Amino acid sequence: MTYDVFLGDRSYSSWSLRGWLMFRKFDLPVRTSMVGLYTGTLRDDLSHLAPARQVPVMRAPDGVVVGDSLAMAETLHESHPGAGLYPDDRAARALCRWIVAEMHSSYASLRAACPMNLVHGWAEFALGDDVRADLARIESLWTMARNRFGAGGPWLFGRYSLADVFHAPVAARIAGYDLPVGAAARAYVDQHLADQDFRQWRAMGETVRVTPAPYRIDAQERPWPGPTSPPGRAVATGPAVNATCPFSGEPVSHFMSLDGHVFGFCNAFCRDKTAADPGAWPEFRAIHSPFVNPGDD
Repeated sequence: MTYDVFLGDRSYSSWSLRGWLMFRKFDLPVRTSMVGLYTGTLRDDLSHLAPARQVPVMRAPDGVVVGDSLAMAETLHESHPGAGLYPDDRAARALCRWIVAEMHSSYASLRAACPMNLVHGWAEFALGDDVRADLARIESLWTMARNRFGAGGPWLFGRYSLADVFHAPVAARIAGYDLPVGAAARAYVDQHLADQDFRQWRAMGETVRVTPAPYRIDAQERPWPGPTSPPGRAVATGPAVNATCPFSGEPVSHFMSLDGHVFGFCNAFCRDKTAADPGAWPEFRAIHSPFVNPGDD
């Protein structure tokens, strides 16, 4: 009963982030495959999923292929009505659907002016009136959702929902480009950036570098504005303090130095995603914590 989801790039593809979160956040079993969004192989990589031509795409356990993130979301809600993708309350669910659908179809100015970028932020970004109008609309809908249905938690409808899935890349844009929003909207943006799953997605993106980077704009780069932990450093050899990979349980073969100790992993991806943001991974924190001095973490 496992889905397959096909994604593009973790650092620059906002729709891939949405496709991943809708499985991750609602504990739906999934196998993830990355396709060549920026390498020129996308068409061939998706040929067995025709007529799909963009990411994300999912293949259901019964073999049914669904493209487009909104169609995927609705299909998953239909198949897993108790998973919590939408709120239980009818009025809240209707507003959530509205906000999801409007995000899916709107805000063209924000998308065009502020391309997705989780590698770094931008400083001194020139903000046009059309982008300000998109931001005002987004903020008004966020405020409506929070005021009417958000009392039960930090997300738009209290607990995490598809509305938060679809707005995670919007939050990343607001933070990355330092776009002007009110205090409540900024707190919601910060909630996304601090979210463990979001940090893990970004850390996995750090394992791959697209050259040249897509979506260059006329602005000065600045460090990523969200929370991260001091990075590790790949090293050639051990010995490691651990004999098995914290993620797979397999014997270690790749090594990372952090805080004066060497830790082992079963492959380069496990090592490099951890090195990018060690604090984002509970499995690693469990083996790292005995080596952290009190007050250092």
